[in-house]
Amino acid sequence: MPEPRRVGGPTRDSAVVIALLYPDLLGTYGDGGNATILAKRLEWRGYPVELLTVDGSTGVPETADLYLLGGGEDAPQVQAARELGTDGAVHRAVERGAVVFGVCAGMQILGHSFPDATGTSRPGLGLLDCDTIKVDAPRAVGELLVEPDPAWDLPTLTGFENHGGRTRVGASARALGRVEIGVGNGLGPGGSVTEGPFTEGIVNGRVLGTYLHGPALARNPALADLLLGWVVDEPLAPLDDHEAEALRQVRLRAARERELQPRRSWRDRIRRG
Repeated sequence: MPEPRRVGGPTRDSAVVIALLYPDLLGTYGDGGNATILAKRLEWRGYPVELLTVDGSTGVPETADLYLLGGGEDAPQVQAARELGTDGAVHRAVERGAVVFGVCAGMQILGHSFPDATGTSRPGLGLLDCDTIKVDAPRAVGELLVEPDPAWDLPTLTGFENHGGRTRVGASARALGRVEIGVGNGLGPGGSVTEGPFTEGIVNGRVLGTYLHGPALARNPALADLLLGWVVDEPLAPLDDHEAEALRQVRLRAARERELQPRRSWRDRIRRG
């Protein structure tokens, strides 16, 4: 695929530092691809970029501009939360204005608490005002379409979800958007897990979490640019995204026409019956 045409140029001279955190623990669904998308969209606009991969045996830098956390399974999620909480580097980075993007387990870690494999509540980082709880409901698996809050000026978001917990949005946070198809945060009025409307994602300042996999930023370039705009703090030159948009429209249509519905296990079918 040819690189999109760049219009204009950046005023920033220093490299934008992107830190992909613990892909060895939080790399189940290919969310590390979000780092590649962000780096390329900066490079195409002429920004210098430094991409750091921080595994579980490496100290987290507190001078990065943007931090990424992906999805993972229960035990690695608990380990990642423990190490990040002990280290404190991401908290210090957020205090000085860094951007953080968490997906699925990454979003849950950024909240106040989340359940482990036994349902026991584990402490998160408290950077998002939300709590994730274990519920008596089928796992949320399948395509996820989200109509974003108008505050973010984003088109419909597309991705897939695969999570067992449900997430409560706190009073100081804002949902990323409203679920059109799927489960998302999965708690309706009064905490219902069966009756919507449901919201998706959490935003506190420059910390944003979502259940969208795909990777999310490959499927939704405008969401990538929202994060990058927070980082560089100046208007971003437009890119020619017509090929990505054509693929987005295919995925949106397929989700709306229920062509991508997952097959439920016999256990789930019995429970739903």
